[in-house]
Amino acid sequence: MGKKSTDHLSGISSIPLFHGLPEPALNLLDNILEEREFLRGENIFTEGSRSTGFYIIVKGRVKVFKLSAEGKEQILHIVGAKELLGAVSAFAGNPYPAFADAMEKTKALFFPQNDFLELIRKEPSVVMNMMANLAMRLQHFTRMIDDLSLKEVPGRLAAYLLYMCEQNGCSDSVEIDISKGQLASLLGTIPETLSRILRKLSDNRVLEVKGKKIRLMNKKALRDIINGIDRVKS
Repeated sequence: MGKKSTDHLSGISSIPLFHGLPEPALNLLDNILEEREFLRGENIFTEGSRSTGFYIIVKGRVKVFKLSAEGKEQILHIVGAKELLGAVSAFAGNPYPAFADAMEKTKALFFPQNDFLELIRKEPSVVMNMMANLAMRLQHFTRMIDDLSLKEVPGRLAAYLLYMCEQNGCSDSVEIDISKGQLASLLGTIPETLSRILRKLSDNRVLEVKGKKIRLMNKKALRDIINGIDRVKS
């Protein structure tokens, strides 16, 4: 951990967060980043621990979660390639608000907090570029959080599937590459309830489930479910 490779995985210029930055700014970022690797199940940070910087995931996936007093896990978000991890805590100087564990072998770029803050004082274009990118992402997350927290479980599932569809370029099929238990946790329910809702939607030809792949056959019906209009038969 902490050792940089010579090519830095094809360069940070391929990361959407840094698109459009001039070469001098990219060189400054390149000078402070650290390349880190985590094994499946390895903890990246714990709730309440002091933030020392933020990560951009290059390869792999990380689950961000809370633990109840009884030890029950509630997944808040799954962070994938080219996404930020721990940025809010790093910028605000607050402790990490949740746990983060690698779901598979994961490679990440780590930006130390103090070095990054010093960098943006020298090169303000870095933070301006990031703010524009983060604003667009915030709109997506605000909508997703609203859908996943304020709606009933069928609405949460419908919102999640449409969100995944949008992330995949609006394809009619999405691949759920997490376990049913993890998906249930992300949606704030239990696997049995999730299975029942999937069967109901499949019976009514709203979607088709084949292993980890789900084909969205009726997106309008999914949007109706999000809006509280559930016309599918029980």
